[in-house]
Amino acid sequence: MRERVLRAASELGYRPNLIARSLTTRRTGMVGVAVGSLANHLYPGMLQALAAHLQAVGYRILLFTAPLDGNADPELEQVMSYQVDALVLAATTVSSGLADQCRAAGIPVVLFNRTSDTTAASSVTGANRDGGEEIARLFASAGHRRPAFIAGDPNASTSRDREQGFREGCAALGMPVPIVEVGGFSDDGARRAMTALLQRQERPDAVFCASDQMGLIAMDVARFGFGLKVPQDVSVAGFDDAPPASWPTYGLTTYVQPILPMVEAAVSMILEQLADPTAPQRRVVLPGRLIVRTSCRLPSDPESQP
Repeated sequence: MRERVLRAASELGYRPNLIARSLTTRRTGMVGVAVGSLANHLYPGMLQALAAHLQAVGYRILLFTAPLDGNADPELEQVMSYQVDALVLAATTVSSGLADQCRAAGIPVVLFNRTSDTTAASSVTGANRDGGEEIARLFASAGHRRPAFIAGDPNASTSRDREQGFREGCAALGMPVPIVEVGGFSDDGARRAMTALLQRQERPDAVFCASDQMGLIAMDVARFGFGLKVPQDVSVAGFDDAPPASWPTYGLTTYVQPILPMVEAAVSMILEQLADPTAPQRRVVLPGRLIVRTSCRLPSDPESQP
């Protein structure tokens, strides 16, 4: 009987209507995923891992882009009209009002690589402050005394936390307060920020960038725009461990974002809250690790290396 039904469905070109089914189950099997920009080398791998993990538990992703530095509410409200079962927001934020609406409607909201003041959304991030502190420790142990920081979006928790960790690390090690320029997590912004730093009368001898994307641009500006040697004239470090950071052309020192554990945590939060809409929101911070490559000078004493 089953074979006859399947054969008849094939002959008639029948396909299950998931939209109609959702009217009964009140679930579409879709998870909305917002990213600020696919130009960030970190996100393609994250999206692939997230799609695979969600597919393994019966969900598909609906991808859309949202403003990097603005209120994403208008875009999110439009996505909600597709009756998504949950929202994952990477590199964008949501207002507390919309987050409350989502929670009231039983739609879990998970911030990925961001945090927010709202109590209606869960979040999962890497250890941003710890990473900033470790990079400060690496710079200090290599004898650097003129640190600088290229910030991302000043409103982004990731950039603020990385800067805070870097500042605190520099202060604890007796280094000067870092010079700060804003790169906005963009290529053009990073180029302007690194140019401004290297045009200073007393230019920095070590630059920590809030993302690998900006770190790669900073290295190019130093080498090809100013004829400097990296790391002999200036050390450069990033954050994320995006794939190009390991290319021999760059060899960018960076602090690893634990993407796979972060994806697993995000999916776990979604399933937990779908099963029980009253489940408390969670904030998860997962440890990373420092990878020292050729873009940074090494400590003269190997035992002092982080």
